[in-house]
Amino acid sequence: MEIPDEVARAQGVPDDLDSSVLGPFTVPSLTRRRRAGAFYLGGAALLALGIATGLPAGMWIVVGLLLVIGAYHFLAAFELGIREREALSIANRSTEFPVGHASAALGFVGWRSRPVWNVLVFSADEPPTERGLVRINAVNGEVEDVYVEGNPDLAGR
Repeated sequence: MEIPDEVARAQGVPDDLDSSVLGPFTVPSLTRRRRAGAFYLGGAALLALGIATGLPAGMWIVVGLLLVIGAYHFLAAFELGIREREALSIANRSTEFPVGHASAALGFVGWRSRPVWNVLVFSADEPPTERGLVRINAVNGEVEDVYVEGNPDLAGR
């Protein structure tokens, strides 16, 4: 949210709430999940060592669980091949109308949490007569789905 400087000063808005002070937001890399996976795998190794030195054998169940969780983190650590600006550009090319306003949000699909950009688009005319949703694979940039409809707010006009 961008707040005009004079309004922010008059209202005493802290700098961490004004995006013009902090700069643009970027989605963190999903490969950070690998770090968590490494901790789980390291914990499994330490626990296996503990079992070898005297912990109860029933702890092998916990070792197996830690291995499964660690492997999942590695499987779900997708590299984002498409960033927000690229997703907006792809969505603009995927609709039948010239896009005016658009907004992109990153979502996750499936058991591996594959990243997908959900881009809302509105036609460039004022007020927008059409709107749509374009779903784009955030790993490879393929358009997965396009849904376009007339603006229902203008149906009675």
